[in-house]
Amino acid sequence: MMLAEHRVETLPAVPERVVELGVPQHGRYAGRIDTIDWSALEGAHSRSLLWQRLHHKRWQYVGIGSHELYVGVAIVDLGWSVTAFAYVFDRIRRRVIADWAQDGLPGLSGSVSDQPVQGARARFRGPGASLSLQYEPGDVLSLKVKTPVMQLAVELVLAQSAPFLLAVGPIEGGVAHATQKSSALPVRGWVEVDEQRWDMAKAVACLDSSNGLLARDTSWRWACAHSRELGFNLQQGYFGQQENALWLRGELVPLGAAHFEFDAQQPLAPWHIHTDDGLLDMWFRPEGARQDDRDVLFAASHYVQPVGTFHGWVRASQDSDPVRVEDLLGVTEDHRSRW
Repeated sequence: MMLAEHRVETLPAVPERVVELGVPQHGRYAGRIDTIDWSALEGAHSRSLLWQRLHHKRWQYVGIGSHELYVGVAIVDLGWSVTAFAYVFDRIRRRVIADWAQDGLPGLSGSVSDQPVQGARARFRGPGASLSLQYEPGDVLSLKVKTPVMQLAVELVLAQSAPFLLAVGPIEGGVAHATQKSSALPVRGWVEVDEQRWDMAKAVACLDSSNGLLARDTSWRWACAHSRELGFNLQQGYFGQQENALWLRGELVPLGAAHFEFDAQQPLAPWHIHTDDGLLDMWFRPEGARQDDRDVLFAASHYVQPVGTFHGWVRASQDSDPVRVEDLLGVTEDHRSRW
């Protein structure tokens, strides 16, 4: 008797550019794109230069997780402003032990380049702080953070990583968005808080490089977790299911729409997350969270990012056997922005 063949959906290779003949190249792709450049948009997809200046958002986010710590670092270029944050969550003590954030002027205080991985360059500098993420020879990303509450110097090793996801899609109230997501990346380096230094050689990192012409009001729920064998990225909100993906034993599998069931008033209660294609079903158990709520005259951000572990199962195709998942370190997020 012949065994049934597991039909795993494969993704096409990345296009040369995100815009072709004036139109965004919507879709999900496997691999790294050199540049995310929207300047060739035409017709119904084009906007005035002022609109683009105010609505063009770029960011680089790095999450680094180990048995002891979770570290989150972001540099965000909002077009009319630039902001950055860095935090360290101690998984043993179940609390944030370092938390820093600062805003600045675009160009002067920092910027994020249109190159998401190769050639990537993101920087922020403000009173008492400097952050940088930069692509270096040897196919690595160098991340450095110096703030009054923490310091970090690590390299994310890109060589021989599982395929990156490139997602390109439409935005309600905006124009288009593109993001590069990685699976687990090996880490070399250290992080220091209050003169205590941790070697991060046993940690893994994930990269979120995003670039889009977004709506004024944007909200999302997000989940991301990675080990060397298995990982996933899920989003519900402004970008639909475009960036939903599973990495399983080095294979990149697109996922369907994600559903987040949680209590927004009690984000440290368990979350239930599943996809409508039947390929992922997870319970998330938070260990703690970073939160930030800011509301000024022209902008607002309401943000919570719990750190914890995922438990459940995934499978690579409808006819594949489920793969059990236990104690997979990751984060969820509930985020609403007016930017």
